[in-house]
Amino acid sequence: MEIQKGILVVISGFSGSGKGTVMKELLKRYPSDYALSVSATTRLPRDGEVEGREYFFKSVEQFEKMIANDELIEYAKYVSNYYGTPKAYVEEQLSEGRNVILEIETQGALNIKRKFTGTPLIFLTPPDAQTLYDRLVNRGSEPMEVIASRLRRAVEEAELVDQYDYRIVNDDLDQCVEEVHGLIQSVRDRVFANRKFAEHIKADLLQILKGER
Repeated sequence: MEIQKGILVVISGFSGSGKGTVMKELLKRYPSDYALSVSATTRLPRDGEVEGREYFFKSVEQFEKMIANDELIEYAKYVSNYYGTPKAYVEEQLSEGRNVILEIETQGALNIKRKFTGTPLIFLTPPDAQTLYDRLVNRGSEPMEVIASRLRRAVEEAELVDQYDYRIVNDDLDQCVEEVHGLIQSVRDRVFANRKFAEHIKADLLQILKGER
């Protein structure tokens, strides 16, 4: 049976929009359908984060070496730290039929859109600005000056939301997860159908050109 190759999907959102929670629940419900690309970053680990699970934690020197060696699909700098997507893992998962989700910020997302035409870009957002602020404060992992920098960054990111293909409000977790899943499956089915059509019509046209039919 032919393996239906997976698709690359980009999911972004303001810091505090619940991206991580949505992604964990999506992988929990549909483990055979998805792989979450683990990003490399130069920021320090937070409490409970594990090397190779949440991120590959790198020094600035290590990260810049990865850039020089073309080992990243994309990378960007966000709040004074590098973030990037290692290439090898993504290619392996796609070939095994899994949809690979890149949970990345807006700069990286738009780089992907330029390099990989047709990759769906999904932006997750809370219902409103007050909810976003409350989530950042209530998680209690950062001082107020860092929260303020994240809010300023959110103002910048809001200018780019219109360049995304889809926007999904994360108000109810269950509803949000199912909406993301349904959207990705719909896009993948369309991509696969278009790919098969292109293969068949190309083969038929070549036969006609060769006088075989």
